Amino acid sequence: QLQASGGGLVQAGDSLRLSCAVSGRTFDNSNMAWFRQAPGNERELVSVITRSERTYYTDSVKGRFTVSRDNAVSTVYLQMNSLKPEDTAVYYCAANYKKYLNYIPIRLREYDYWGQGTQVTVSS
Repeated sequence: QLQASGGGLVQAGDSLRLSCAVSGRTFDNSNMAWFRQAPGNERELVSVITRSERTYYTDSVKGRFTVSRDNAVSTVYLQMNSLKPEDTAVYYCAANYKKYLNYIPIRLREYDYWGQGTQVTVSS
């Protein structure tokens, strides 16, 4: 089970930190991702952190967002700085438990478990 939290209404330039608490599986073995979906748009990948802590960011958030994980509390975080109105979306955390050698899973269909989503709204 994945439980996302931390969304809210902020102004452009502000920061938010999203959290996703994971239960029911061994968190250390998970590859975790953040996706987002704006109204009328498809769900898109934001960031990934693998079980070995390799990270990936979509171009539009590079330098502004940071993904991290704390295995001791089975939680993944997304620190979002310098937020822009175009970051407005429902943010979802997702997990898979596959083991990869030199690959970061970036496709939506590669994730088997999903949280309920948390709304982020950035006003201009």
